[in-house]
Amino acid sequence: MAAALGIGTLLLIHLLLPPWAAEPSVEPASSETSPSPSEAGPTASEASPSASEAGPTSSEASPSASEASPSASEAGPTSSEASPAAPSETRTVSPPRPRSGPAPVTDVAKLCVCDLLVAQCDTNCCCDPDCSAAEFSLFTTCSVPIVTGDSRLCSQKAAVYSLDVEADPPEMRFKLIDQVNPSVFCIHATNYKQALSFSSPKMPTSENFDQLLKQFGSAAFSAEPDSWDVNTDAQNPSDANETYRYEYGVPVQTVDAFLRLPSPVVSSWCSDANPAGFLVNQATKCTRSVSVENCGDIQGVSMLFYINSSILAVPKSSQMVNITVQSITVQSPNGTRTLLSGNDVLRLPEIVEELCINIVLGVSYHITYTDAGEIIEAAAAFVLGAINKEALSIQQSFAISFAQANTEPVPLSGNPGYVIGLPVRAGYRPQGSGIIQNTNKLSQLTLLQSTSSQDCLAAQGARTPILFGYNMVSGCTLRITASMKCQPLAQTLLDLLRGQSFPEYVASFGNSRAQDVLDWVPITHLRLSEQSSCQIPVSLEIEVKWTKYGSLVNPQARIVNVTAKTTTTTLKQLPSGRERTIPVMSSVVFTDVSSPAMPGYKAWPTINVKLPFDFFFPFV
Repeated sequence: MAAALGIGTLLLIHLLLPPWAAEPSVEPASSETSPSPSEAGPTASEASPSASEAGPTSSEASPSASEASPSASEAGPTSSEASPAAPSETRTVSPPRPRSGPAPVTDVAKLCVCDLLVAQCDTNCCCDPDCSAAEFSLFTTCSVPIVTGDSRLCSQKAAVYSLDVEADPPEMRFKLIDQVNPSVFCIHATNYKQALSFSSPKMPTSENFDQLLKQFGSAAFSAEPDSWDVNTDAQNPSDANETYRYEYGVPVQTVDAFLRLPSPVVSSWCSDANPAGFLVNQATKCTRSVSVENCGDIQGVSMLFYINSSILAVPKSSQMVNITVQSITVQSPNGTRTLLSGNDVLRLPEIVEELCINIVLGVSYHITYTDAGEIIEAAAAFVLGAINKEALSIQQSFAISFAQANTEPVPLSGNPGYVIGLPVRAGYRPQGSGIIQNTNKLSQLTLLQSTSSQDCLAAQGARTPILFGYNMVSGCTLRITASMKCQPLAQTLLDLLRGQSFPEYVASFGNSRAQDVLDWVPITHLRLSEQSSCQIPVSLEIEVKWTKYGSLVNPQARIVNVTAKTTTTTLKQLPSGRERTIPVMSSVVFTDVSSPAMPGYKAWPTINVKLPFDFFFPFV
């Protein structure tokens, strides 16, 4: 039966040229093969005794070439040579480029999918080894004329069976040919040989029961290959000079397999078979079963499990990057965390006074790479804790982030659309420049922060970031005396409402780049004031209009308009010794202005039918 290819196999996709675009080569003359499979060459094919059917150059042969003996056609792949009477003009042929592919796991010559009866000949089953020559003579056709492996392979062997009805008695013919897949996308090489066929599971016995229970007894288990390296035994020689580099989404390779980032699979339990993809920032949480008695034997709660394997700088290289410990934080049972000063000490789980300490509760990887796709540094930050005898499971958190060397990371609030709860990105634009942002993403677009004293003059400098999707209101009270001047007071209140540096632009997307000015929305300022000689601002209302952008399946939040409305009031002169208290308020409102989704349908196809000019003849 044809071998099946596993789902989890990493595949190397090879682009094949169509058969008609292949390099020119002399087509070998077809030759008659014997019934025995052992006598069939890899490119054997049937041929008639006539030499006129020998190949592309047979049309130039002399008439005497048609009298060539049938034995001349059995010369093999080079039997396309004409008889001596053929013209001396020959055709220069470049040698075909050798193709590399995965080594066949099964011999198609020994496969027979129609062999259903044991030790008996199946009717019209030409590949049945139980059939004799007398039984072959009774066959009318071959029920399975060709047997191949996986149809998605670029090149493979194929066993071809046929009946020679002209023979007396009829005989079965067998050929083993090279079959090339004409598809544009096909499997050129596989790096997981176990996936090419279904493996027979081990039957539990009294000897291996404990081993199988340890391997498959958890909620999730992995079937990792021994090596993820591509089989290089049959690779093209040109691959030796190829320069490798990490690309987006490719698993980060280590010496033994890949960098693991545990995550939940079908349930909340941790699975250690989740690979970390290059440039894919991830954050996961999962649950792991633990107990104090065997906490030292559980590899998923030990620091050594996450740093003992070195990362390959580039795929398929011998250059390795060790994972260093960036920081160690110890969490107490009540949740208090303490950062340890020494990071060079490996803290392994151990039992102390009925407690198992140094249990890994969280790991954060930070990978530094170059613009050439090479990893140059890897660090891990750990959070360690302790469990008692009553604990049956713990919740672990894992994260990984990537940063390019010699660059400052730009904080994002979504990719591409805004994520609810992340800060709104803002900045200002000097003349002839791009957008300049504050390095602190929590200080780019802020709002007045309320204090317990509710005193505006005491609250100067206290700001809170504006988070996307969160409507907020804050305020304070201002006590005005007769000695206060109008203009300094108005400027003080304006700085209090807007902050020291109020931005001019807001990013329309969470990942808008500073150099793409068109992806930034200018802030429109409105001022509502009364006709008076002294006006002081008392409120700032910011309205952010956003819309759902993109597909209905996964819409992205996009900011389309930002308005900052400042309201002022008249400050009347107070008599000497009198005071007045006025409220000062600031707010932000997010408004969804998305148009209602309308179902769209494809247009009905139009049929452009033209009748022949004599369709109605002889009536018209």
